[in-house]
Amino acid sequence: MKNLFLSLTLSFFFISLGNAQNEILFFQTNWGYNGGIEDFIEKAKKSGYDGVEIWLPTESKKQNIISKALKKFNMKVIFLCGTNGSIPFEESLEDYKNYLKKAIEQKPLAINSHTGSDFLTFKQNMAFIDAANNLSKAYNIPIYHETHRGRFSYSLPETIKYLENNKNLMLTLDISHWMVVHESLLKNQDKLVNSVINRSNHIHARVGFEEGPQVNDPKAPEWKSTVNRHMEIWESIIRKRWDEDKIITVTTEFGPPNYMPTEPITMKPLSDQWEANTFIMKSLKDRLKQINLN
Repeated sequence: MKNLFLSLTLSFFFISLGNAQNEILFFQTNWGYNGGIEDFIEKAKKSGYDGVEIWLPTESKKQNIISKALKKFNMKVIFLCGTNGSIPFEESLEDYKNYLKKAIEQKPLAINSHTGSDFLTFKQNMAFIDAANNLSKAYNIPIYHETHRGRFSYSLPETIKYLENNKNLMLTLDISHWMVVHESLLKNQDKLVNSVINRSNHIHARVGFEEGPQVNDPKAPEWKSTVNRHMEIWESIIRKRWDEDKIITVTTEFGPPNYMPTEPITMKPLSDQWEANTFIMKSLKDRLKQINLN
């Protein structure tokens, strides 16, 4: 009996240790939030998030407000940055580097980049990717490049070309963009999708569909199979990161109007953006509990 108790105790210890390694951190977007940044961070904390994903303001006063609020509520941060496509390439590249350096100074958990443009050449886009990778390596801050319409990563086949030519390129996978670009849920493209999953370290969790980047309400039963398809892909990235004994980060990113479908004339949103994001977080947490139980 004593040996049985010892065996059960040790088994529980190793199970607990294994689960502790399966860490996932959830982040909330302030995209579309109309209140102040401190109020937003506090609300995200109360809603169960581990951190926030936001654009770093250029004004030092606003940066200090963010820094104090993050500390006050014990929240982590992922900063957004992006290529400015409205200015010449050389100027845009320098602007991009400078913004990244300012974001790095704030010591975020990671940086999510909207990189390059679908109108730039392969070589020009690679210049942005290489600049980010060099800064990431120099300062030991992960910089992930989001799969996004209008960027170098606007489509699945195009993104594969860049991955094949840069072994250090790591992604934020927002698969919702590709669902609408390719007008499919990519169920017949598992080989290519898996290639991207293997290079994805951060997730933007929004549910797109064949005709748009965001379903009107992820809780609605008519979207169940579409939500499940996204969950399958997100779970594959999570399992990959856990197999590497790495933390995985997820930003729930349902957006406001006009990303959020609205009623005609009144422009009233068809669902609540904050509720959509917390629903996705809860649903993914529930799904992952089953992974740990199985």
